[in-house]
Amino acid sequence: MRKTSKITTAVFAAIAVTTGLGLAGATPALADHHKETSQPNIVQAAMGTGVHNTLVTAVKAADLVDTLSGPGPFTVFAPTDDAFGKLPAGTVQTLIEPENKETLTTILTYHVVAGEVDASALTHAIRDAGGAYEFETVAGLTLTARQDGHGTITITDNANRTVKVTQADVDVSNGVIHVTDGVFLPG
Repeated sequence: MRKTSKITTAVFAAIAVTTGLGLAGATPALADHHKETSQPNIVQAAMGTGVHNTLVTAVKAADLVDTLSGPGPFTVFAPTDDAFGKLPAGTVQTLIEPENKETLTTILTYHVVAGEVDASALTHAIRDAGGAYEFETVAGLTLTARQDGHGTITITDNANRTVKVTQADVDVSNGVIHVTDGVFLPG
């Protein structure tokens, strides 16, 4: 069965998101319950990949585990350990220090969008916006999505850094994860 839902943020209010739930003949309520009980949440999924250890450490240091384990829905652009490794030496260690919690929280919430935005919805938004779609994150900052010549979604942050979505649509109980090869920086 397919479920159509409206994205809760104003940025994506006009986009209908279609999420495949794999439950032929199930009611939407049953499908949602199945999704909630059969899949990990965002934090559990990140903990289980083996390539998001730095992200998990940062989420814990920023006290965002409960939020990102909550009902959501959220869309998370999740940098891999290699993505964090591209930052200047010492950056991650400095950010996870308690005195830098506010900066770390801003950076992490810059990777989160309220609502569930799958790659198809994002691709349509890019096309409808003429090739560059700007959207707001939970941090209150914007990102710009585009597609390159190969159809890969790229995201440009306020520091004018462009990262690729290397794996889209990792479905979790409280939203969707898009894996990225870089870290978004506020500028």
